[in-house]
Amino acid sequence: MPEAGALEAQVSQQVILAMKAHDPVRTTTLRLIKNALKNKFIEKREALTPAEEQQALATMIKQRRDSIEQFTKGNRPELAAAEAAEIAVIEEFLPKALDEAALAVLVTEAVAEVSAALGKAPTPKEMGQVMKAVQAKLQAASLRAEGRVVSEMVKKSLACE
Repeated sequence: MPEAGALEAQVSQQVILAMKAHDPVRTTTLRLIKNALKNKFIEKREALTPAEEQQALATMIKQRRDSIEQFTKGNRPELAAAEAAEIAVIEEFLPKALDEAALAVLVTEAVAEVSAALGKAPTPKEMGQVMKAVQAKLQAASLRAEGRVVSEMVKKSLACE
């Protein structure tokens, strides 16, 4: 398990490399990551766990995806492209996102576990329990998947049951 603060040190090294390479987008994005981690540290008043660091980065990605959506609606493709470039830099520091096929397998396993616990097939009312099971599996394997995608997949699997 990586030690607390290791990500911030890694980002700091990357800032220096990006500055030497004269890459303004990467430099700016890395500084934003560093600031987000620092703010989270100040808010918590103790060292961040790797899971909390990942959560901070996931929040940054979600904010940028929302911005891309707004910029696309507002017919500002150049701003949407800039946000997409930032997402690419941020994702370098997160575990690899799970592809849909592997996520579908996890969802199926979680549905089976919840169904065994309930003694019956879960209905859409038990979606929260299935979501918790999927998130627990993702965290245990230190994998990552976007919540919206997980939610849609769980909904589909429960509708078919």
